[in-house]
Amino acid sequence: MQARRHAAVEEDHGIDLAPMLDFTINLLIFFIITTSFIKEPGITVFRPTAVTAEERPSGNLLVAIRENGDVWIDRRAVELREVRGIMERLHIERPDDSVVIIADRAAKAGMVAKVMDEVRMGGIKDVAIAADTDAGG
Repeated sequence: MQARRHAAVEEDHGIDLAPMLDFTINLLIFFIITTSFIKEPGITVFRPTAVTAEERPSGNLLVAIRENGDVWIDRRAVELREVRGIMERLHIERPDDSVVIIADRAAKAGMVAKVMDEVRMGGIKDVAIAADTDAGG
């Protein structure tokens, strides 16, 4: 009788990708959630500098004013007459909110004052104007 030799069955021992995919999906979810909390006015504004500018916790609501007088709230352009209504609605939803007005250094002071008035008439009393600290001072 002849002895039969059985060929060894080779098994594929690859890398299990399931844990890596789980980790990657968790990272993706984390970054999606955290980036939604970053506040931006929606436009690029060149803020004025001030020697006495103070570092404060940023406000909850950002209002940007471009050099040509365009007003932006929540990444969309709005008319000056719409600012009060938007602020009233947001103030009802979250009464403890504050507003930071980010005005371009070339924006007219009159427009900044008008926007500030509209925000205050909308019920929000805590209003600040953003400025960069003067690096030379």
